[in-house]
Amino acid sequence: MWRNAGGLRPGLTINGRTMRYLLTLLALAGLTVSYLALRVHYSNDVEPCDINAHWDCGVVNHSPFAMIGPVPVAAIGMAGYVLLGALAMLRKKALTTAAAVVGLGFALYLTHIEKDILMVWCLYCVISQSIILLITILSGLWLWSGRRRDIASAR
Repeated sequence: MWRNAGGLRPGLTINGRTMRYLLTLLALAGLTVSYLALRVHYSNDVEPCDINAHWDCGVVNHSPFAMIGPVPVAAIGMAGYVLLGALAMLRKKALTTAAAVVGLGFALYLTHIEKDILMVWCLYCVISQSIILLITILSGLWLWSGRRRDIASAR
């Protein structure tokens, strides 16, 4: 009854091409948000994401936790999103999923720092955390659906 014309069908399957483009689009969104956070890191101006005492990107991006050695965390995020987009476009399902899981773990660590240590949230960071969570879930489903299809065709 339902045909897979590049979209959803019962069982929530998405063809590989659609998934590649969706993951790449999410990676581009993550790259953009990470770039905005990097701008905050190098700026002393009041940013649009400085909302109140609990939501202040400047506090987060100027904290000691905003750097790993000489590298800003936002720049690491940019590199990670470029890697995720490239792996997705190259159809590297397992590597995309593995990189997404590593990125999600790093994002969860940063969330802990925001919540428990700084007690201030960065809007750009929360958006990035949502994006990496979506990428992780979707890449995992993409990997799982491909393996499920391989098992079914082997029978």
